[in-house]
Amino acid sequence: MTDSTPIDPATPPADAEFSLGSSHVLLTGATGFVGQAVLERLLSSHPDTRISLLIRPKSSASGESRLTTLLKKPVFKAWRESVGDDEVARALRERISVVQGDLANPGELPGDIDVVIHGASTVSFDPPIDEAFQTNVDGATGIYGALLASGSDPHVVHVSTAYVGGMRKGVSLEAPLEHDIDWRAENYAARSARRRVEMASRQPEVLRPILASSRAKLGKVGPQAVAQDAEAARIEWVNARLVDYGRIRAESLGWTDVYTLTKAFAERAAEELWGTAGHRLSIVRPSIIESALRHPFPGWLDGFKVADPLIMAYGRGQLPEFPGVPDSILDVIPVDFVVNAILAAAVTPAPVDEPKYYQIVSGARNPLPFHRMYENVKEFFTTNPMPHEDGPIQVPSWRFPGGRSLERTLRTQERIAASADNAVARLPSTKRTRQWTHSLHQRQRGLEQLRYFTELYRAYVQTELIFDDRNAHALNQTIPADLVADRGFDVVEIDWNDYFQNIHFPSITGLTKAYANRPAGRARAKRALPVRSDVLAVFDFEGTVVESNLVEQYLWVRLGLIPKAQWPQEFASLMLSVPKYLRAEHRDRGEFIRTLMRRYKGIRVSDLQQLVQGRFGAAMLSRAIPDALDRVAQHRAAGHRTVLVTGAIRPAAEPFAAFFDEVVAGEMHASKGVMTGYLATPPLVDEARAAWLREYAAQHGANLTQSYGYGDSLADVAWLGLLGNATVVNPDTELYRHAQRTKWTVEDWTRRSSERSVAPANLSLLPDPATKATASAPEEGDRSNG
Repeated sequence: MTDSTPIDPATPPADAEFSLGSSHVLLTGATGFVGQAVLERLLSSHPDTRISLLIRPKSSASGESRLTTLLKKPVFKAWRESVGDDEVARALRERISVVQGDLANPGELPGDIDVVIHGASTVSFDPPIDEAFQTNVDGATGIYGALLASGSDPHVVHVSTAYVGGMRKGVSLEAPLEHDIDWRAENYAARSARRRVEMASRQPEVLRPILASSRAKLGKVGPQAVAQDAEAARIEWVNARLVDYGRIRAESLGWTDVYTLTKAFAERAAEELWGTAGHRLSIVRPSIIESALRHPFPGWLDGFKVADPLIMAYGRGQLPEFPGVPDSILDVIPVDFVVNAILAAAVTPAPVDEPKYYQIVSGARNPLPFHRMYENVKEFFTTNPMPHEDGPIQVPSWRFPGGRSLERTLRTQERIAASADNAVARLPSTKRTRQWTHSLHQRQRGLEQLRYFTELYRAYVQTELIFDDRNAHALNQTIPADLVADRGFDVVEIDWNDYFQNIHFPSITGLTKAYANRPAGRARAKRALPVRSDVLAVFDFEGTVVESNLVEQYLWVRLGLIPKAQWPQEFASLMLSVPKYLRAEHRDRGEFIRTLMRRYKGIRVSDLQQLVQGRFGAAMLSRAIPDALDRVAQHRAAGHRTVLVTGAIRPAAEPFAAFFDEVVAGEMHASKGVMTGYLATPPLVDEARAAWLREYAAQHGANLTQSYGYGDSLADVAWLGLLGNATVVNPDTELYRHAQRTKWTVEDWTRRSSERSVAPANLSLLPDPATKATASAPEEGDRSNG
């Protein structure tokens, strides 16, 4: 710095401009919420500084390219417009330099640094224990170790949190933390936790129930889907265990969560490695940081922050009650107050080996009781209700029943929802049962969210802690009178009602609308199909194009070939076998098809062909789903190649050949014109169909990401997932749930109707079915896949 003489916060600084002058400032965490705002203030209010930014390369983006992208964000808009493009370019050339690296391994730092603002940390309250320690504790040791190696002797401003004191009651002073925990030993144990949990996750006793659950859920999709789901579940198990490790270890040491625990250890690392080793250290502890009151503009926010998910969940009507203590103090501070305090501390160096502590908080001098926050939220969302397809959302009224009462109610509702979900899952899939499934899914998500918020925020809405801020208040008084309005951080000035009603709540609800308007967040509007020749439209058969199943089709065939006197015997035999078929269908679609096809043994191929051309073919067409054939016609009109695919044998699908460009189906093995009961090739279902589709698209030069698929069963997930436009039609319950998770389109297509002809208006223009026999047969390269 230009003047490194310590300044007593009780007296005004000699520099009337209250400036960092030509200091060389190292800033960590510049891409984060607070870091962006600090960088903007350095650029706009301290124009003579040089700034080094520690930025980690991300994927293919270098640190420099990330900086270029960063400076285009809204927080820098006023600065860019005030200085002009030339000055922005000059700043990138002359004022700002990038040090590529991460906190734990920052690499070589410049040797002439005057000020360090270390604000990088994890932004999650509840991360896995190893990640929390790596970012917060290893990040602190890494940056201070690199500073010692660089030869610089800067004044360090270490940004912490007011909640580092842990679970306490009463006044929390602006002073060093009182604990004698060996933070190095805790850090070592935390870093080794992942290795221990990863090893445990690969043990048979852990993998066996995971694999069984995946088989029960996705056995019909295929073995690779089961394996992928099991591995994803194992990884989820590992992360959940590591989160639990962090939560329990933090509580056992007296902290609310692993975030505050690791921030406390980072403070201790800063004190030992820098603050009492012949250097100057200031520690700034903000409370819950939210949108800007004034600078760079009122309401500036970069994504949802600590309290915002809770606020929005209430506005959406998802929190009927909450375990907050009405008279507890919710300590909130606008981000620009935090930035002003950080830079005021940077301008006012602490004495050597005498760290200074500043708590940037509101609870001591402008308290916000939790009940007052709730009243503000309710007032805003009552006046400005969130929209919903069923009308404006009515927000609930909280009675604050207490944590124990809410926990009992929550457990009861979770059990009821789970029982109802299991019951609905056993019902036949209809439009009504899918509506029930959707409602229950939303209800369960709401309960999960309530439990998550209850556990996450409990310590912050039930606290009996008041943060002292006398040092911070004295620091604010050192700001020259002509700069106070712009750079001050006196919390007494904040009118909470005005801040929430006119600044913060409009900001976060506007952010929600911005997210909802992103292309990925919008429901895909119905529009005309694009005309192009490289697109496939692939349709499953049973349940999607025709309202018929394989058992019914077999019965039609058999009854058409035997005397009526034998019908009761055949029907009884089939009914006795139905439980066996259902078990096979539940396990594997291919197994079910093979088992059922055995009943075709002894049927002459010529007799079956006669039935297809006669009553059986007419019966199948009478079971066609009109909406399906209409959609096929739309795709053909758009120039798309339409393909009907079935894992069953070709005769059932043959009556529909005129509607499609191609029919791909299985074949029965025959000997001397008589069916043996065996398939000629494996059935084209689940993952086998996905493999076929990849090869088929390559042969025909089709673009799968632009293509369309239509299916009705969970077994269709493997191949539908390859297509950019997947639609589930009258889906079974399992597929409907999957579609809800993946945001696939769900449509209810009209079932059979005697009032509608199955033939499109332009059927006369389609090729005669007899001419389609060759075209609809699988090409030689496809036959190995059925």
